[in-house]
Amino acid sequence: MSTRSTDILYDAPGPRAKARNTVLTVVVVVVALLAAYTMVAKLGEKNQLDPALWTPFLRGDVWINLIVPGLLNTLSAALVASLIAVPFGFVLGIGRLSDHALVRVPAGVVVEFFRAIPLLIMIFAVMYGGSAVFGLTVTPFAAVVVGLVLYNGSVLAEIVRAGIQSVPRGQSEAAYAVGLRKGQVMRMILLPQAVTAMMPAIVSQLVVLLKDTALGFIVSFEDLLNAGARVLPSNFNNLIPSVIVIAVVYIIINLVVGAVATWLERRSRRSRKTTATPVEPPGAIVVAGTTPGVSAVD
Repeated sequence: MSTRSTDILYDAPGPRAKARNTVLTVVVVVVALLAAYTMVAKLGEKNQLDPALWTPFLRGDVWINLIVPGLLNTLSAALVASLIAVPFGFVLGIGRLSDHALVRVPAGVVVEFFRAIPLLIMIFAVMYGGSAVFGLTVTPFAAVVVGLVLYNGSVLAEIVRAGIQSVPRGQSEAAYAVGLRKGQVMRMILLPQAVTAMMPAIVSQLVVLLKDTALGFIVSFEDLLNAGARVLPSNFNNLIPSVIVIAVVYIIINLVVGAVATWLERRSRRSRKTTATPVEPPGAIVVAGTTPGVSAVD
């Protein structure tokens, strides 16, 4: 008899529990509808629903010249930062597990230092500290990318470290027993299994990275938020509608990335449930009707 996972987690609700759940659901829906109605009513009172404030978003030039370029800058910063932060995090995460103190201690200091500093301060430090201290001309794009790499790379390092440590200890012990060195164990045994387990957490952190690009607004980075909160309101005097539209765009992007994370999580679960097909030894004769892996003896 098969047992559903829901039956294992909790008992099936009885009549009173079903009635209580139904009442709570209705209450939550009613409260949500009242909140939405109140928000729309307040917007109407402030004349924020005036069609003149929303018609700019029906114009193609607004999207082509303002919103789409801002969106491309946001995605570009997120992509570049992700491509650097992921290997940066892997290097730091593996370094924190090193047996050598000269590697483990500096890696731990870097992770804890950049993980403790607010991302906004790092963007400021890169943007203005680079020119003040080193005489470098730092663009807003570079400041945002460097800040995102330092902060999110440190967070990813902890995800990598936890993922590697989540692999059962017997896996590495068995690898050492057959003569593999620590580097080979890490590369061939631990990392392949750890990546499968920590992939959803990595993708979720990349979603956070994408949203954190909005902090570039403070250094005049021409991203999606800058287009919606600065450029569009200055041209059409429609701050609230612009922010709402930009928020919807962010929600759509994050829903897409979240769907990818969910797909990766389900795929990783399926891959962990699969088992390898038994490999027959060379020269073995398999008789029809016997169990694979069991050869017939003459």
